[in-house]
Amino acid sequence: MSDAHQGSHEGMADPRLEAEGELSMARLALDDGELGHAAEHVARALVHSPALPEAHELLARLAGHPGGGPELFALEEPVFLGTVLARAHVLAARGAHAEAFRLLVSAQCHQPEVGWADVPWMRDPALAAKLPPEEISAGVVRLTGVLPDPVPEEERAALEPFAGLVRVAAVAHPGEATLLWTGSMLLRRVGTADEAIDLAMRAEAADPSFNAAMALGYAYRAARRWDDAKHAWLRALELDPDNTALLTDIGELMATAGRPDEALEWVERALRIDPDCPSAFPTACGMRFDRDGGLFHLVAMADHLRAHPDNGHADRLLTHTAQRRYWLGHIPRPSEAVVNVLRQITEQDPIPDSVDLALSALEAPSALMAFAHVVPGSPVMVERSQEPDLRRPVPEVFDGTPVGGVARRVWEYDGLVARPAVPPPSPQAVEVVGRFAGYRWRHLPAAYDDAVHLSGLSLDDLLGLLVHPPVAPDPAETPEWIRSVQAWACLGIAHHRADQPWAESERRSVLVDLAYGPEDWVTEAALLALVAVAWTHPEARADVAGLVAWRFLAALRASRTRAVTILDSLAFLVRATPEIDDDVRGVADEIVDRSAG
Repeated sequence: MSDAHQGSHEGMADPRLEAEGELSMARLALDDGELGHAAEHVARALVHSPALPEAHELLARLAGHPGGGPELFALEEPVFLGTVLARAHVLAARGAHAEAFRLLVSAQCHQPEVGWADVPWMRDPALAAKLPPEEISAGVVRLTGVLPDPVPEEERAALEPFAGLVRVAAVAHPGEATLLWTGSMLLRRVGTADEAIDLAMRAEAADPSFNAAMALGYAYRAARRWDDAKHAWLRALELDPDNTALLTDIGELMATAGRPDEALEWVERALRIDPDCPSAFPTACGMRFDRDGGLFHLVAMADHLRAHPDNGHADRLLTHTAQRRYWLGHIPRPSEAVVNVLRQITEQDPIPDSVDLALSALEAPSALMAFAHVVPGSPVMVERSQEPDLRRPVPEVFDGTPVGGVARRVWEYDGLVARPAVPPPSPQAVEVVGRFAGYRWRHLPAAYDDAVHLSGLSLDDLLGLLVHPPVAPDPAETPEWIRSVQAWACLGIAHHRADQPWAESERRSVLVDLAYGPEDWVTEAALLALVAVAWTHPEARADVAGLVAWRFLAALRASRTRAVTILDSLAFLVRATPEIDDDVRGVADEIVDRSAG
């Protein structure tokens, strides 16, 4: 359904003025006898202002014209939304209420937040008696299928004509169980849980059924009456004992009610019926993770989602959990002293042109780059670099690393001053990464999948982005912006020459070089990309777990004699790594707990 003329609903223009302009054109066309052109302009006016009385008056003139009627609003592909509205109103005026209602439901499903049905014939109490109850039920089922549960409060007014029709129809057809339980579904979504309970109870009394009991359970749940909801669903379960989706719903209900052990029992009962149930399996993984914090539960959920990419339930659950963990859902904020100074600078209005900065010890070069982005040319005095020297790659500092050496570096040092070791990226690369930077991914596997859009960039471009990031849109968010650019660039590297087997691949060697090179935010970004590979490629998990563990332990060892500003972040990465050693994860947990305390 085409809605090319709906821009006014998005704040681009005054919708009433837009509609009145279309109506002026319609009147001119009508005066010239051009009914088709007049009909087109009226249809456009209805899209801009669905309830405008003048539009309906002119529509009535067209409907009553000897050459007019519904034929003026034929539904030809591509179907225009305004044509659907106009045809519905003309049909309703001629008494063809069932077809008119179906068309209006189609329009509402297309854009549920707009008041397409706010018209007199839909608000007429007599309409319920003119429509067969099965038409109302079918329309409500279609509508509830596209609505969120619950509908946001600010969008409920658009649905009030349908809710009002349900209320009147429930009185007009008191014994129609299907009408009652479908009506309950709609009233629940628009925030009237008590009414939804009443309709579903009446439906179950009129004709006990699985659907009526389900609707009642959902209504009770909306009213936070957990036990009543459970009992309603148990009645539904008696009618369909092997319904794994319902068993999962009961489990989730018990979890919401604060009964996690009982919740998991219900979901595991579903898994005994179907071990790969698209509802129960992800739910069980989430519940087990909430119970014991084992990352492998989320990894199992992600593996399930990779095998069943259309499972929106699994994706939503993984997103919900990932957003509570650094690196799985979002990037930790940096903690360098220079960043703390930078935050104070960006709180000033205006931001000063130059600031003298003195640091007692060298910090991550990306942090100093962020400072230079906001106050370029400002003098920075660094007193010393503490040991072990963060300017040197890890294999040059510690013995026994799993990495023999670092071939690629993106930072080089002239004394205590870091400078990029690679040229700037192409304008195309800057433009592409700018579309991703600042974007908070749903979960890490989704970020890995999204980063395939960066795989078309050259390796030189991706490396260049790490140390030549585009300027942040908001100076106050410069550190977070740079870290996001670096994360996406490394995720793009994770897709470089993806046809090569992982162990011998160029993408692995590049990410390992970056992770084990001079200590920097780039270290974190490269490790993140390695972790993302582990989440999405089971064959790489043991390798990545060893690389992440060793790099974290090297940072831990360095922290005994100097500040390691990325240590907490590396601990979060350890906690996000599949198949990480239990002892290493325990140390990371201690660091995270100590930092939180």
